[in-house]
Amino acid sequence: MTCIYSYVVRYDSGFAPNPFYGFCTLATCKPDIRRTAVHGDWIVGSGSNDRSVRRGGHIVYAMKVTEVMTFDQYAKDLRFKVKIPYRRGSRKQSCGDNIYFRDGNEAQWRQRDSFHSNSDGQVNPDHVARDTGVNRVLVSEDFVYFGGSGPKIPDELVSSDGRHLCKKGIGRIRFSDSQLAEHFEKWIRNLGDMGYQGPPFEWVTLRG
Repeated sequence: MTCIYSYVVRYDSGFAPNPFYGFCTLATCKPDIRRTAVHGDWIVGSGSNDRSVRRGGHIVYAMKVTEVMTFDQYAKDLRFKVKIPYRRGSRKQSCGDNIYFRDGNEAQWRQRDSFHSNSDGQVNPDHVARDTGVNRVLVSEDFVYFGGSGPKIPDELVSSDGRHLCKKGIGRIRFSDSQLAEHFEKWIRNLGDMGYQGPPFEWVTLRG
């Protein structure tokens, strides 16, 4: 059965998720989702209703999981070499999420200079522990990413037990509801937009 995982994208920066170069990837953060989502499941991120954002109820992205891999596989896969962050490059290059690698299965994880490093580029052990504690990366070639310009999620997208698809607040919701999954997929397909559609909210609000 197709499951839907819904959560609020508190920081829509292009890092988690990373929607660039033809793949939407979730390689950091959300360990509870990365731990359990499988091929065919949907991950749905909605906007934050924080007073600095005010995008609650609007979709940021939706990805149908098409591959699940380990960090080792992700780091070595040539398709994702472009997702290695280059902090002095463009915004897109700077927010790369291919940040974890190691010299062997028993070696310690190493962390590239990235959004999860310390401000001086040094390793942030807290992020390393949290991210690699679930050794899974979710990959999708079947996604739509709106960033800061996504439409409102319809009020009628409600599960059989009365829960609306759109998550509010911290955490996540998991739906195992075939009818909701069918209705959601019909809605998202009918939008007619797939792939990268617009910049992350944080890019839109950057000054200078």
